[in-house]
Amino acid sequence: MRRTVQKWQGAGNDFFVDVHRDGSWRWSAESSRAICDRHRGFGADGLLEARLDGTEVFMRLWNADGSVAEMSGNGLRCLTAAVLHSRDESHGVLEVVTEAGRRVCEVTLQADSGVGGSSMGIVTLGDTLDEVARVVNVGNPHLVVRDIASWSIAQREDLAAALADKCGGANVEFVTVIDRSHLRITVIERGVGWTLACGTGSVATAAALRDAGEIDLPVTISNPGGDLVVDIRDNEAYLTGPVAYVGDVNWITE
Repeated sequence: MRRTVQKWQGAGNDFFVDVHRDGSWRWSAESSRAICDRHRGFGADGLLEARLDGTEVFMRLWNADGSVAEMSGNGLRCLTAAVLHSRDESHGVLEVVTEAGRRVCEVTLQADSGVGGSSMGIVTLGDTLDEVARVVNVGNPHLVVRDIASWSIAQREDLAAALADKCGGANVEFVTVIDRSHLRITVIERGVGWTLACGTGSVATAAALRDAGEIDLPVTISNPGGDLVVDIRDNEAYLTGPVAYVGDVNWITE
């Protein structure tokens, strides 16, 4: 079976998006892992299914390793942009049903790129794990760690793996405070590895640093692939960032 899927990226966080009206999810752990493989497939951080059912839009995110994630902020923008693109529309607001609940996303496109903003739900702050990682939930689990410039990549990876293992798996953000309106993060994403940007991770980081009294909102979060902006009002988070169309991909699957 040949499937044509769109590829989009938000601040370098890249996804395939399959917009369809099938009555059920049509990708599997195996097929999503195959297309996302950066050496044997086309390569991406994940594959998003936008299943259209009447007026409802349902989202499922398959990570690069074939696991299912509850939520993705950059993915939500990419999915919304892909649905608009499939309708030949340049602006729209979608209410999307995700594994973490309903989210509203607005995207404006000009040619093959644009900007979007979305509601990200309630942010829940947890305790500090091993005195180094703040536990935060943004519909999916996160651990926010103060970065140390002298740490090697291997040290960060080892720490992230040990911490995530203690809580059953989580995205791990390493954060540096630039000033009260600007943070910098790098992220090891659950089911993906190092990623150029993480929307939910940016939200988690902003929530943790706001609770510590170190930032003002809204705050710019510099990810390796670009800047995202986070605001939090009454614990409801909002994320704004870029989105860009990469191209269409034809994929043959059984």
